[in-house]
Amino acid sequence: MSEPCNLCPRKCHALRPLNRVEGESIPGICGLPRNPVVARAGLHHWEEPVISGTKGSGTVFFSGCNLQCVFCQNYNISSQKEGIQITPARLREIYMELIGLGAHNINLVTPQHFTESILESLAEPLPVPVVYNTNGYDSVETLRRFEGKVQIYLPDCKYADNAVAHRYSGVKDYCERAREAILEMFRQTGPYQLNSEGLLTRGVVIRHLLLPGHVKDTLQVIQWVADHFKPGDIFFSLMRQYMPCGRVSDTEFPEINRKVTYKEYCRVRDALLKSGITDGYFQGGDAASSQFIPVFDGTGVAGEG
Repeated sequence: MSEPCNLCPRKCHALRPLNRVEGESIPGICGLPRNPVVARAGLHHWEEPVISGTKGSGTVFFSGCNLQCVFCQNYNISSQKEGIQITPARLREIYMELIGLGAHNINLVTPQHFTESILESLAEPLPVPVVYNTNGYDSVETLRRFEGKVQIYLPDCKYADNAVAHRYSGVKDYCERAREAILEMFRQTGPYQLNSEGLLTRGVVIRHLLLPGHVKDTLQVIQWVADHFKPGDIFFSLMRQYMPCGRVSDTEFPEINRKVTYKEYCRVRDALLKSGITDGYFQGGDAASSQFIPVFDGTGVAGEG
């Protein structure tokens, strides 16, 4: 019998089995087993430049999520849980295959609910940095277990208003938990470090996706980051890539059933430039395109573990 799962802030105490069996449901918010379910593994060239570099980030896209974001661009794997079940041993093999292809780092996307297997796969250090790529709704207790095994944290800071978080992601305490988590990530890494090629070897990159009609919330996120970090501490990535995905339609969540306007983006961009945050990235309007969404077809996943 598995132990009750309390890996994320939901602390749902679900008894998750080691493996999933077709046709059987799995309890818990993520609804997945303890062994990893992976939708894609490959070199990813569309992360921030300090992570993707010239050769790409060795990205492992895990299925499932502890949030229920209605607009998720990866909806078919985050909510519909499509993917291939593997073992921790196979996960380790995937890392080495990606490194063999030239990956600058190993990028674990939405990893929290597979903590036990990931820690097993990282029992021996890798020759490249490990990136923990997360929605930000993380447990500090779980993050502390990754100390020394993760060199780069890539968290979202999605919201500054819990009412907005509840409507679009299904949790009422996102702001508190994400802020605690980000501060813990920074405690572990300290100020960011770059190598001679300008690639991140250690540090935190905070991402924020501007939602249509929610400029005020974004301005509050920017202010929180500016208040808690000084120049040289972290990178901040302001994303303009929102487009209606997942459950968003004219009948469900019609207020966000559009792209961000140029006026909205200019307002938050200008605020960011005046905020005192000096290190980070903007996105152009062409980022809001399906061409930047990977195909989750099991590429790079199958093999013997």
